[in-house]
Amino acid sequence: MTAPVAPVIPSATRLAGRVHRGARAARRLPLASPPASPPPGDVVYGIGRVDASGRVADRAVTCALGWDAGDRLTLTAEAGVVVMRRDPGGMVTVPARPCVVIPAALRHRCGLCAGDRVLLAALPGEDALAVYSLAVVDQAIRAHGAFPHREGGQP
Repeated sequence: MTAPVAPVIPSATRLAGRVHRGARAARRLPLASPPASPPPGDVVYGIGRVDASGRVADRAVTCALGWDAGDRLTLTAEAGVVVMRRDPGGMVTVPARPCVVIPAALRHRCGLCAGDRVLLAALPGEDALAVYSLAVVDQAIRAHGAFPHREGGQP
């Protein structure tokens, strides 16, 4: 038979002594400064997730555009970005649900997969929607240098 194992939880008196010895003033976290200018009022942003059928939904974005079920859209794509515009001669229709559908060929061209999160930017004045992969958003943020750096220069 083995001997009982001693408890691994330190006693309360031992912890109390440690707290008083090592007590320091709490370090305050730096506050972020507000942006120099407010975000543009003509753009409505949202975050969505691409499902297995290419559907992306964000009610605020789709409502801001005023697109109705059956409206036709023209889609263009380049690396990580899909742009949709209402166009009577468009090949893609807006479904009955408040969402947009990115066809498989464009998802593959842009590197979008089921489950990927995307930034949606609606421009109601231009009747257009841009869908950005988060990889593109990350590249833009890093190129802008918007991440704070620690001492030593590394983010």
